[in-house]
Amino acid sequence: MPLKNYTVIVISFLLLTNYVFAPAQTNDNGKDFVTISGIVKDRRTNRNLESVNISMVGTRIGTVTNADGRFSLKIKSVKPGDVLEISCMGYQNVKIPVPADLSQELAIHLTQSSILLKEIIVLPNEAKKLVMAAMERIETNYSLDKNRMTGFYRETVQKGRRYINISEAVTELYKTPYIQNVSADRVQILKGRSLLSPKASDTLAVKLRGGPNLAVICDFVKNPDMLFEKEIFDIYNFVLNDPVSIDDREQYTILFEPIVTQSYAMYYGVMYIDKETLTFTRAEFYLDMSDLNKATSSILYKKPIGLRFKPEELSITVSYKRHGERSYLNYVRNEIRFKCDWKRRLFATNYTVISESVVTDIKETDIESITYKDSFKTSQILSDKVSNFYDENFWEDYNIIEPSESLEDAVNKLKKKYD
Repeated sequence: MPLKNYTVIVISFLLLTNYVFAPAQTNDNGKDFVTISGIVKDRRTNRNLESVNISMVGTRIGTVTNADGRFSLKIKSVKPGDVLEISCMGYQNVKIPVPADLSQELAIHLTQSSILLKEIIVLPNEAKKLVMAAMERIETNYSLDKNRMTGFYRETVQKGRRYINISEAVTELYKTPYIQNVSADRVQILKGRSLLSPKASDTLAVKLRGGPNLAVICDFVKNPDMLFEKEIFDIYNFVLNDPVSIDDREQYTILFEPIVTQSYAMYYGVMYIDKETLTFTRAEFYLDMSDLNKATSSILYKKPIGLRFKPEELSITVSYKRHGERSYLNYVRNEIRFKCDWKRRLFATNYTVISESVVTDIKETDIESITYKDSFKTSQILSDKVSNFYDENFWEDYNIIEPSESLEDAVNKLKKKYD
């Protein structure tokens, strides 16, 4: 069934001293690269903007801003005429020439866009028809070729406000054509690092099933378990909402929610469909928490005996980016908030798990699949498969999501506990 049991939390006890180095990729150009850094803000409010797309025009190299609005983009070289494109939902796109002097951080301000769609008459089931039409155009709007995507994945676990697990990895994603499902899509870890709290009371580790495989699981356009199948459309209500702008293109905004009770927890949320091409551009899903037993069954895989688990929130954001005439997976973010307590203890502990994955480059020629042996398995734990945080130049010329100030502070605190 769609939107069912895609996410599972595995709670287990980990040995914090067992670090295993993942095989690192040898880069053809060594460390011969330049870095463009900057910060993106709202022009009117001066607020730092998170998850803004930063890309080099004419390439498929890109990244997103962190929670502080900061980014760094690594490229092999800068040529005269090279241009950066900055885009964010609800804002006008900005293109700026890459400056000759890269020693200074760029300060980029975005202006909110005002989208006025032509007046339309919304008929009953009009929103539903738009979603179905977008589904029928998947073959037209998305890649029909095999792709290899380089990406960056980060997973953090917080106990209250304190970080107890930070895991990161550069990934390689193999995707089959969008006319196929995700059964042959795979993720491979190129290199990664992890830092876990050494406190005995923090050895309760939390992991999202799949970890880096979220880039496969949450691709709702391609994954039949994440997309609304036509035969069950009648159990959802679709409502056309106010339009927005994404990449300077008008988008239909469609709210959806279940109207029939099922034996499992269902999702509600919002999806964005390009007005001209009827391409799914973005979606935000939220798990219904009205029945905690159903929600727990959808989230929890296993736990230690005696531990009580209470889910509070599960949200997913998925976005796609257009290159030429086709759209490609761009960014996935998953957040789970829950409480755990042991029987006979008075207070519960709050946990937050945030996972995010961004595609930083796309290759469409000379594509080889990732073997099952080399792929990251949903049963694996990323922090068990990667090295520690002590190498400051660890990422070399790979593009990543820059750590926020709060995350850097958490890393420094955790490092000190090992010294």
